[in-house]
Amino acid sequence: MFDAHVKAEFVDKDVAKTMATMVAEPYVTHVPTMTGGTGRAQVDSFYRDYFVGHWPDDVEVKPLSRTVGENRVVDELIVSFTHDRELKCYLPGVPPTGRKVVLPNVVVMGL
Repeated sequence: MFDAHVKAEFVDKDVAKTMATMVAEPYVTHVPTMTGGTGRAQVDSFYRDYFVGHWPDDVEVKPLSRTVGENRVVDELIVSFTHDRELKCYLPGVPPTGRKVVLPNVVVMGL
């Protein structure tokens, strides 16, 4: 399910498909910047206005590892891109630098 979620976010760039991979009342928190939302309306707004389709064209998501438990999946990922636009969800207030950015990420998904 998470692979379909990431595809909907970064390949299809489709908010409705992204939301379809989530529970009825999801929450998303990007801890370093405290961006995201709680509940369907806020998460949908976050994805539509700040996340899905707002990434640089060269964004790449590389999986490193996945740990699967009974009610949880933890993925370690590397997200890389050229910083050619402001990314309010990851680098709020930082104007585009034109430089390559490589960000390690840990995603914890409750099931």
